Amino acid sequence: MKTYHLTTPISDDDIKDIRVGDLVYLNGSMTCARDMVHRRFVEQHRPLPIDIANKAIMHAGPIVKDEGNGKYKMVAIGTSTSMRMEKFEEEFIKQSHVKLIIGKGGMGPGTERACKKYKALHLIYPAGNAVYGGLHVNEIVDAKWTDLGMPEAMWSCDVSDFGPLIVSIDTNGDNLFTKNKVIFNERKEAEIKKIQKQVKFIQ
Repeated sequence: MKTYHLTTPISDDDIKDIRVGDLVYLNGSMTCARDMVHRRFVEQHRPLPIDIANKAIMHAGPIVKDEGNGKYKMVAIGTSTSMRMEKFEEEFIKQSHVKLIIGKGGMGPGTERACKKYKALHLIYPAGNAVYGGLHVNEIVDAKWTDLGMPEAMWSCDVSDFGPLIVSIDTNGDNLFTKNKVIFNERKEAEIKKIQKQVKFIQ
């Protein structure tokens, strides 16, 4: 396991050697973009009002304080379940040219294909760290599609050392969750056989 510090804009070379299980800390631009942003962009073909090419998005519904005069402050930013975006993510990555997708839990074959073909990473931000994450948002620099409400709007943030982010899908298309399932199932079968021997006296 290696640790990387990435600063946007992110190039293919910046992430080509990063592998599943590695840790990433992000500096620069990160934009909240979850269900409705994906739906508007992919299904409704509405252009994104914030340029995320070679930058990062986060599947997140943050808590934001409106300070007036178009100024906002990040209070807490935790991840949403990434699998909800799976049906959109391949096309989203293709069209937006985003490099980092930050979320919670694993994603499927569409995201694997996109990460491999278009050179992107899916990363996990550990659950329960929303307030801590907010401390690493220096500033909300832009807010778009606020008509969607606080959880679904696009909040473009400037972040420092945002992480740790665990790489779950790399630019080879390898998926940490898929690999772990194989290992865990092998362990499970071994434990089941052990238990069966111990309780075989039960009729």
